Amino acid sequence: MLEDVSRSARLCDALPEIDFLMSFATPVGVAPEDVEPQQYYSMVSNSTKPVIMTVCSGLSAFERLHDMACVVAGGEEAFRAQPNYIMYGQFVSPLQHDRGAIERLVFSADHEIPLIYVPTIMPGVSGPVTLAGSLALAIAESLAGLVMHQLQRPGAPFIFGACVGAMDLRTALFPYGGPEWRLNDLVMAEMSRHYGLPVFGTGGATDSKTVDAQAGAEAGTSLLAAALAGTNLIHDVGYLESGLTGSLESIVLGADMIRWTRQYVAGLEVTPEALALGTTAEVGPGGHFLDHPHTLQHFRDDLLPPYVLDRDIYDNWRANGSREFATRARDLAGELLSSHRVAPLDEAVDARLREMVGMGGGT
Repeated sequence: MLEDVSRSARLCDALPEIDFLMSFATPVGVAPEDVEPQQYYSMVSNSTKPVIMTVCSGLSAFERLHDMACVVAGGEEAFRAQPNYIMYGQFVSPLQHDRGAIERLVFSADHEIPLIYVPTIMPGVSGPVTLAGSLALAIAESLAGLVMHQLQRPGAPFIFGACVGAMDLRTALFPYGGPEWRLNDLVMAEMSRHYGLPVFGTGGATDSKTVDAQAGAEAGTSLLAAALAGTNLIHDVGYLESGLTGSLESIVLGADMIRWTRQYVAGLEVTPEALALGTTAEVGPGGHFLDHPHTLQHFRDDLLPPYVLDRDIYDNWRANGSREFATRARDLAGELLSSHRVAPLDEAVDARLREMVGMGGGT
């Protein structure tokens, strides 16, 4: 539903840990050629952050989408100077690039739209059953896309990557939360540095059906693994059920995990001010640092409170209603959606976009 796209975009806009958006839902009751333009409008009217788009409805929908992006940017040349969206392109493995994927690749190159071009491979189904074999296939296929892309327009922006996981042979599903995807992110990040390319990867998703212990474990470990691998763009925050379900509560979970991960990956600042040797000498043996000016000046630097992770004692938790994580996340999402105000589009730009997309119809 379009309202789901709008609400998730507004929530992501309110969370500083989220740097970019992708559509969190597919609108129903909308003509196929209107799906992506309406998704784009719903996101840019509810967030000022850049977006990553997919197009499944054909080249004409891509052309309309790009015309809208140029209106937002202030023209084609302004867009080329500072793109406001990235195109995400997948193709069907093994060893082929379907017509739709090639059309998106060529259009992206011609208009200097940054392109993520990735194969999605299920080892044992669309690639060798060994992860190494499927990753070798994925690298070759992504590089083949790079060659075509650069032959079309040398220097056009291209983002490397692949989605190689593992099919669960018991369910025929493509799990998002397992270690196979984490190894994919690691290998693709290493290879991207070898080729001198930015890389797209995944993290923050789960195979769980609700925001529970499994969701926290899989979202947290996947985000940390992708960050430690050096992945440039990390997508999938908020997905449940192997990418089949989206959850606002899970976006909040992802934001908490991103906050935790960024602090860990950033490490420690080691400066004379941070070491605080003089402060320690001033406090002296048996003293305390609570009211020292150094504490008041720096207590927010390294001591980062979470959004909804609970650090209180049991008695206080019970006195506050014994609210479990999913409830706290839902409450925070509701508060942010109620209170957050998005910087509005220019009135003329907004009117032109609504005219271009034909917002009548659909839910």
